[in-house]
Amino acid sequence: MPQSYTITLSCDDQPGIVAAVATELSALGANITESNQFWDRLSNRFFMRIAVEFRQPTTKEQVEHAVKPVLDRFGMKADVVDAGRKLKIIIMVSRFDHAMLHLLYQIRVGWLQVEVVAIVSNHEDSRRTAEIEGIPYHVFNITKDNKAEKEKVLLDLVRETEADLVVLARYMQVFSDNLSTRLFGKVINIHHSFLPSFKGAKPYHQAFERGVKLIGATAHYVTPDLDEGPIIEQETERVTHTMTADDFVATGRDIESRVLARAVKMHLERRVMLNGHKTIVFA
Repeated sequence: MPQSYTITLSCDDQPGIVAAVATELSALGANITESNQFWDRLSNRFFMRIAVEFRQPTTKEQVEHAVKPVLDRFGMKADVVDAGRKLKIIIMVSRFDHAMLHLLYQIRVGWLQVEVVAIVSNHEDSRRTAEIEGIPYHVFNITKDNKAEKEKVLLDLVRETEADLVVLARYMQVFSDNLSTRLFGKVINIHHSFLPSFKGAKPYHQAFERGVKLIGATAHYVTPDLDEGPIIEQETERVTHTMTADDFVATGRDIESRVLARAVKMHLERRVMLNGHKTIVFA
């Protein structure tokens, strides 16, 4: 079977980048199966994602060594990932488990190629699901007094399981600024998106009372700014006056589940690159 790698690169835009990268990879015997690039004119930053295959045994170190002259020449930041390695995630959930269940289903049918190494919750509600799936289940009973301690336990769990990503599948506890900063770029959250916005308890019921016509969901990276991290994926759906509050909730659950799963897939396939407060998404 061919060996596959995904390479992401970024630097200040200059002539000759694509040709130089392709030349070095070709010399190593790579077959480029996918290539995407984008030039952000405002920041003059260049972003590139390349998927390659090798017919002959080729290590990640060999790929990194091959592209190093190009990295040095253009001052690039680069990341080489073995596309054949199944990545690991931790799912965090509270009482509403629809987004988590959708993730587990997409993993079961093979659309998401990932291993769930732990499910973490602040409630016991999803323990049975974890047991059925054979996934270790951890309950963090978080209070104001023990929040720092529990967040350290989470960091230890991420390190011990070698998790590549933490997914907040409707996890209703807010990360501290310290934890958000330490895990920046490695935590994806999902939340509802309304125009106007409704916060607090029962946002879909609030939207129903105000006669909202569009509801949606946003998946984003977690930052110290609550629900304001770089956006990965979004979706909206029209609702009408004929629908009940429960219809709003059901529609919202579906959208949240789909958007989160797509965001996780794009992240794991290295299709998302950070560009300041925004993202470049090579769909």
